[in-house]
Amino acid sequence: MVNLKIQLSQMAKDARQACRELAVLPAGTKDKVLREMAAALLKEQAVILKANRKDVALAIKNKTSQAFIDRLLLSEKRIKEMSGSLLELTRLSDPVGREIKCWKRPNGLLIHKVRVPIGVIAIIYEARPNVTAECIGLCFKSSNSVILRGGSLANNSNVAIYRVLKAVLARHGIPEAAINMVTTTERRAIDVLLKLNEYIDLVIPRGGEDLIRKVVKSSLIPVIKHYKGICHVYVDEWADLNMAEKICFNAKVQRPGVCNAMESMLVNKEVAIRFLPGMLKKFRDAGVQVRGCQRTCKISRGQVKLAVKKDFRTEFLSLVLAVKVVDSLQEAIDHINNFGSHHSDSIVTENDKNAVEFLQKVDSACVYVNASTRFTDGYQFGLGAEIGISTDKLHARGPMALEELTSYKYAVCGNGQIRE
Repeated sequence: MVNLKIQLSQMAKDARQACRELAVLPAGTKDKVLREMAAALLKEQAVILKANRKDVALAIKNKTSQAFIDRLLLSEKRIKEMSGSLLELTRLSDPVGREIKCWKRPNGLLIHKVRVPIGVIAIIYEARPNVTAECIGLCFKSSNSVILRGGSLANNSNVAIYRVLKAVLARHGIPEAAINMVTTTERRAIDVLLKLNEYIDLVIPRGGEDLIRKVVKSSLIPVIKHYKGICHVYVDEWADLNMAEKICFNAKVQRPGVCNAMESMLVNKEVAIRFLPGMLKKFRDAGVQVRGCQRTCKISRGQVKLAVKKDFRTEFLSLVLAVKVVDSLQEAIDHINNFGSHHSDSIVTENDKNAVEFLQKVDSACVYVNASTRFTDGYQFGLGAEIGISTDKLHARGPMALEELTSYKYAVCGNGQIRE
């Protein structure tokens, strides 16, 4: 058996060479390949679904959570969405080679600031097989080589999708090393990848907090990450309560196992008695377990479990919700900035002044007025797809799409200038 370190080093070295060829690939060629990839997913969906059934059966056997299984599960609808996300990329302009800025110096030097690919990107992720297609599409469109390492419980699905998409490259004479997958489930493969800083330019981990912290601790390569998705909806005293009920229910219940689902709901004391009884009943009927502050418990007449401080710092990723009654907009903002994860937070209000204050003061990647946090998503933002949601501030923040997968360089043109 080939030594794992040698094998992965060669993969990364080949990916480095491939990205140099991708950098000059015409936009039209990339779009044609993406269209064929999208068609291939639909054509081979039976193969992909068969592989996915193996993963789901194994997950059930291992007694994994329902939220995990929901993220793992594929269907014809989800494969169609994966295909659609690749097609959406073809409708977006190619960022590579785009001029960001141009200026002329007094000495005649003409300086162009131009977008270029990052290079080789390693993506380490867990349970969602659709990430495989999205990351391949985004990296290919932005002329980056990609090395994928998915979770062991989704390995059959990931490999099936990877093989379908990689096969398209060969038909166009594009280096197959542009798309790579670490198919071994050995955990030490991650440790090896994270030391290959000679060839890999960036690591993006997608998954639980434990995985992300491990990657950050071990990596010799720059990492863009989000640790948690502790998202809030604040129901202001000036809120349209019918609107607030719909937004809060959607943010929590529509798909609770994802990072942009609401984990804490804050309610202004002025509307709490009118809003909470009906809202809590709707949550109960949907199977949501609510953990509330003392005022919430009092209003619910004992039908809500008393929350502890840890509940307001927890990403439940399930039908569990922390609820707190607050005295003011400022208290809500302070709570979000102190207890949240700087991911996505929303205010429901008809007061323009409060809306602006919330937008300005909440320190999160995505801040909403009168909308569900569930929209924090590259596809929903019109970005085609996303490679992750960054809660970092350098160099990308929020949904990472095509533009965030580029860097830039300066192309400087002269006519014989020398520095005196």
